[in-house]
Amino acid sequence: MTGFPETGRVSAPAAGTVLIDNVRPYGEGDPTTVLIKDGVIAAIGGDHEADRVIDAGGHVLLPGLVDMHVHLREPGREDTETIETGSRAAAKGGFTAVFTMANTSPVTDQPIIAESVWLKSQALGLCDVHPVGSISKGLEGKTLTEFGMMARSDARVRMFSDDGKCVSDPQLMRRALEYAKGLNVLLAQHAEEPRLTDGAVAHEGETAAKLGLRGWPRVAEESIVARDALLARDYGNRVHICHASTTGTVELLKWAKAQGIPLTAEVTPHHLLLTDDKLRTYDGVFRVNPPLREEHDTLALRDALLDGTIDCVATDHAPHGSEDKCVEFENAKPGMLGLETSLAVIARIFVASGLADWRFIARVMSERPAEITQLPDHGRPIAVGEPANLTIVDPEAAWVSDNDSLESKASNNPFNGEEFGAQVTHTILRGRVTYQRAESGAAAEMEVEK
Repeated sequence: MTGFPETGRVSAPAAGTVLIDNVRPYGEGDPTTVLIKDGVIAAIGGDHEADRVIDAGGHVLLPGLVDMHVHLREPGREDTETIETGSRAAAKGGFTAVFTMANTSPVTDQPIIAESVWLKSQALGLCDVHPVGSISKGLEGKTLTEFGMMARSDARVRMFSDDGKCVSDPQLMRRALEYAKGLNVLLAQHAEEPRLTDGAVAHEGETAAKLGLRGWPRVAEESIVARDALLARDYGNRVHICHASTTGTVELLKWAKAQGIPLTAEVTPHHLLLTDDKLRTYDGVFRVNPPLREEHDTLALRDALLDGTIDCVATDHAPHGSEDKCVEFENAKPGMLGLETSLAVIARIFVASGLADWRFIARVMSERPAEITQLPDHGRPIAVGEPANLTIVDPEAAWVSDNDSLESKASNNPFNGEEFGAQVTHTILRGRVTYQRAESGAAAEMEVEK
């Protein structure tokens, strides 16, 4: 088997018509109308009657966002997140598709577990939740999982990763590449040489030294990126680097792409905005893997995203309970929330600053991740005949990220109390409104239209 069918088993598109009035596709030109019929964009411009009319207020219309790296914790840690709460957080953040990692309990290393995640998300109808299969059985780094069985399952698993752990054995990674090539599936690597990070909790630098925290060197990430670039070169399958975080990784990605090596990479919103200076409070919320780095790393990552060296943004949304975060910094579990704040963070860094426009946001948060994961119906152009997976964004909203208003079950939000200037007003999945921003004094609407 190679490749995937053009469509998987997905929930049906909404019947009837929706008219988005007074909206600017990609934030360009004068406001226009977008007519949606039976889950597909039927017309752009002109006067139309519809079963439902959304007044977009002159705001920005984007293709629905795609996040190729989240942790929704189900099965096993439903106390911190579930498919439902994660889907609600995703819809509120403007996402129509997300990929949830395999480090659950039990690990997603067989078809029945992947199918349970996929089918539950389809029953909810809030967001397409694509399960990621593990590369090794039980994330133990010893034996490959059955890629083919998961790829052929109803879940149509198209990406495999041991994220949370690195596939550190080069022989196992080579075999994984050879197996994956015949199936045309993507391998996503958590780049961390574990022998260099034993006991490490913070970036190896001046801040960690002053705070007495065990340092996490850049070379732990960069050595695996270099190794896997060479493996991808010699064995020919696509490799994706998760949560790139260092200046050196950027240089390695530039080299690999110049050689034509099939290597892609993502960067998180928190690595684009925050530095290890945040650790001075010893707040466990800011412990993350890979760790927050120094300012020059952050600036290098921004430039790399702008010029395409880094392909896309992925949140690495990682919910944890307060019992795992409100502890000594070195005992805090690594990870941060990201689904509900990511668009606002990226818009602040790139659009509000004038570095980029909304076309750029569409590329790095929708189009490119959909291309990398080979999703046929997400990240598509806003054009007649395309699936109506869309997000409406108010580019000038003044709002504050507040843990009390999160849809996520967890509250390890690094941006709690932070004011932002762009906010999702509506998310639309196959013509169904899955999220609508609340009017002043009202509760947010989040439901699938029947």
